[in-house]
Amino acid sequence: MLLDIEKIGHEQHAHWIIFTGDRIVANKQQAKLIEANWQQLAMIHQYQDQIISLGEYEGKPCYAVDVGTEQLALDDYETMSLRGVFMSHNESLFSIVARAWQWVLFRRTHRYCGQCGSTMQQVGWEMATQCHSCRHRCYPRVSPCIIVAIKKHDKILLAQGKAQKERKMFSTLAGFVESGESLEQAVHREVFEEVGVKIKNLEYFGSQPWPFPHSLMMGFLADHDSGEINVDGDEIIEAHWFDVDELPFVPPNMSIAGKLIEATLERIANRS
Repeated sequence: MLLDIEKIGHEQHAHWIIFTGDRIVANKQQAKLIEANWQQLAMIHQYQDQIISLGEYEGKPCYAVDVGTEQLALDDYETMSLRGVFMSHNESLFSIVARAWQWVLFRRTHRYCGQCGSTMQQVGWEMATQCHSCRHRCYPRVSPCIIVAIKKHDKILLAQGKAQKERKMFSTLAGFVESGESLEQAVHREVFEEVGVKIKNLEYFGSQPWPFPHSLMMGFLADHDSGEINVDGDEIIEAHWFDVDELPFVPPNMSIAGKLIEATLERIANRS
């Protein structure tokens, strides 16, 4: 929600998530969010209409500001990518930056009405934009995705997609939910399409917003039912059943993929 700059100006300190392009401005000394009052941030004063309130972070107000593609003069600051924030292994920081990015991206991509082409205006009491010509209202896009960890006796199925090849990372299977499809149907379809196996004992695990760019990951645990691994060669280029003592490089456990892997390993250990 957009705020009155006078109210912000009276606050002693706040956390600021400043987006320039698809990167955020961070404190160079500590590689964390800027903590300052409004008077100390002259570099963004011209972007008063781009301030979004994110509630509180670590006991202080937190705001996001979008400067578009402008390259700011940053003597005491540096910029970090979203994945750089993720790799900092600070889950609460990643969570609020991810939320801020999805709101900023929404505003960037909804400046004009998709129905009549008029300029959209920010709704003052919720995260939405509305066309005052035709009254069309839009909300931030959320793309539902499933992600699933599969075990077979004392092994776990891990796969590598094209995007993961350079990082030599293996992870759980994931994919977008299609229109008219339940989450459970999406899990069964994606698993069979990507690696050619069927699963059973499907169980919901948890969810995580994922800002690449606007996904909501919904995690599941499952057991192998039938079929041999046969990768599609398109999204998945390699997949194997891994012993728990011989795991490849996998996502950190602050990601839902890492949490699913950890939960599966615990289940394997408990059945031994």
